[in-house]
This record gives sequence, structure tokens and C-alpha cells, in this order.
Amino acid sequence: MKRNRGRTGRKRRRKHLQGFMHGVNCSHKLEYIKLKKWLKERGFEDSYLRPAQFWDTGRGLMTTKALQAGELVISLPEKCLLTTDTVLSSCLGEYIIKWKPPVSPLIALCTFLVAEKHAGEKSLWKPYLDVLPKSYTCAVCLEQDVVSLLPEPLKNKAEEQRTMVHELHASSKAFFSSLQSLFAENTGTIFNYSALEWAWCTINTRTIYMKHSQRECFSLEPDVYALAPYLDLLNHSPNVQVKAAFNEQTRSYEIRTNSQCKKYEEVFICYGPHDNQRLLLEYGFVTTDNPHSTVYVSSDTLLKYFPPLDKQRDAKLSILKDHDFLQNLTFGWDGPSWRLLTALKLLSLGADEFTCWRRVLLGDVISARNEQQALNITAKICRFLAEETQRVLLQISQLKRDKENLKKHLSLVEALRLEDLKILQKSAEILCNLNVTTT
Repeated sequence: MKRNRGRTGRKRRRKHLQGFMHGVNCSHKLEYIKLKKWLKERGFEDSYLRPAQFWDTGRGLMTTKALQAGELVISLPEKCLLTTDTVLSSCLGEYIIKWKPPVSPLIALCTFLVAEKHAGEKSLWKPYLDVLPKSYTCAVCLEQDVVSLLPEPLKNKAEEQRTMVHELHASSKAFFSSLQSLFAENTGTIFNYSALEWAWCTINTRTIYMKHSQRECFSLEPDVYALAPYLDLLNHSPNVQVKAAFNEQTRSYEIRTNSQCKKYEEVFICYGPHDNQRLLLEYGFVTTDNPHSTVYVSSDTLLKYFPPLDKQRDAKLSILKDHDFLQNLTFGWDGPSWRLLTALKLLSLGADEFTCWRRVLLGDVISARNEQQALNITAKICRFLAEETQRVLLQISQLKRDKENLKKHLSLVEALRLEDLKILQKSAEILCNLNVTTT
């Protein structure tokens, strides 16, 4: 009897562990029951995908059967998609058509989301709105204290993104005011900055690409957005490939996997070959061991290691700028990029070698001295960036203790910086081996 109880206990523990590894099924939750019912009314046939909570990726979709390469993962009917057609057929349509100069498709969708969220129980889209995130972690949402801890290129892009969303809100206030007759409450209160930021993040992080024909009631900006309820629960992985497109025959948006997926595992799609900086900026997450991840070297960092008294310095910089060799200089999992090494080789040219600069840009070896100097400076830059990353990681761990309210955002930047450190350590190893082979 004792032995049987032990075996049963082991089975239970194994089952519990498997559940933890695979994810916890959330189909029983009321918001998902209501969403599935709402989708079914619009023609969606229940698939083998189930909403689940995963320990590493958070909320996602698990499959209840093994998937083979080429298999249809999900097919979402056109009626389930939220596009500018949805907006134009709503009570907002006549106001958008009348408004001059025309609003962008993006502002039309943002306006619809804010208006429907404000409508609450009266909204036809409530089952979908109820499962959307209440807040986001893409760069525009980060506090300034957190933004200051981002790597330089990403910090600049985050500030540009914030400015752009603020300008979007400011330039749309007059249009929002024109909708006043639709609302009892003041439109300034309903369409405030935080409401627009939430709607913008929803569209920026969750839409699928779906091209619509140009319409006079919208500005010339491309109309390529569609929100796809349920389908948008699929998380990103850089290691999978899918085919995703609107099927004109079935009038549905379909996703087919090019990878196998085991039963009860999370089903992933790929948002594109994005590095972690792009993923954080646009989607608010990073992935570990992302094969596309890189550490960027700014032109300021580059120039720290070259003597200001070099008479050809300005000419070298001018050549690099004219040939676009001051951007996208990176370290990756396979070490320094060809572009970074090329830029450093050109800057390392001696006075007697300067006339060979065109050959450097073509990838030719000019001299053993030039090659070695470029490698030495690359190693110094790598070391400097690694030390800077470690310093920022220390700042983050201190801030996590002091500022509980920023912990989620700080953890995100910490994950990005830890990945950067791994890349720089790998690059340092590669450079060390290169130095050994060249000496």
C-alpha cells in the first residue's frame, strides 16, 4: 500500500512539473470563455489552441495536439478583425469622413479603441478589450529613470518614440473635440494622453500586417493595420518560421507553421529577424539567446580610441560618413561585424597607407600593422562596452531595491543588458583567438 501511494505521489508530482513546464491552461477563465463565444458568433471555429500562462513568456497559446510543419495553426475570419473598415462602419465613420485635413489610419484606430474602451459594457468589442493588456512595457511607456539606463542608440530611439506619440496626441486634439456630440463626458478627459498612449501601444505591439486600398477620408500614410483577437495571444520566437497572410478565398487571416510543435507546448510565431533593442522598443520584451541580437558601437565611442592629432582624421571621418560606415557598427554572437572592423581599419591607416582607403572598403588587407591595430582597438572597445554594461547592471540592481514601482521596467532593461554582456564576452573570446592566430 505504501509503495502504491509513493508511486501515485510521484505521478502527481511529475504531472504538476509537466504542467509547470508546458504552461497552465487558462481556458476556464471567464474573459477567455466570453472571448471564444464572441469569436464563434463571428464565424471563428474553435481550434486546438488554448490560452495559457507560461513561466518564461507569460500569457500565450498552447496546442492540445502535436503540430507538423506546414499545418494550419489558426484561421481568423475577416469579421473578427478590427481594421479601418470597422472604424468607418461605426458611429465615428461620418466624423472621420468629414474631417479635414484627413486623419491617419493609425489615429482612426486609436480613436476607436479609446472610444470603445470608454463605452464599457455597451461596446460590441468588450470581450476583446477585456483581454487586452491594461499597460505596456514598450519604450514609450518607460520612466525617464529607466530610459537613461538603455544603451545609447536605443535611448535616442526611445526618446524619439515618446516625442512622436506626444506630438500625435497634440495634433489630434482638434479632431477629438469634433467628436464631442457622441459623448456625455468631455472629449479632453476621454482622449487624454495616457488613453492615446495605451491605444497606440495596442496597435504598435499587436497588429498584423494587412494592406488596405487608399481612401480619400484618410491621410496618405499606409493603411496596413489589423487587430486580430485571440491570434494576437501568440508570442514571438526568433527560432520559428511561419507563413502568415490574408486568404482571399476563405476571407480569413491564416497562419501556417514551418516548424513542428509538441502537444501541450507553446505555439510561437516570428515577428521578424529583430534584435533585442528593436523588440524592446516596439514590443516591450526581449528574448534570451536571440540570434539576431547585437551590441551597437556609437561613432563617439569609436573616435575615443583614435588620436585627435591625426592629420587625416577629418578626411577619414568624411569617407566613413559618405560611405555610410558610421552607422550599424556592431558586436554579435560571432564577434565584431565586418562593418565595424572595416571602419576601424580605415581609421587605423597610416599616413603612407591613406591612399589605399578604397581597398579597405572593398575588404582588402593593406598591411599586417593595420590589421593588428584594428584588432587591438576592437578589443579595447569591446572591453570598454563590457565594463560600461556591468556598471549599468549594478545601477539597475540598486534601483530595483530602492524603487519597487519601477521593478518590472528595470527587470526588462536588466535582461537586455545581460544579453549584451553575454555578446560582448563572446566577442572578447573571439578577438582573443584572432589575436593568437595573427601573432
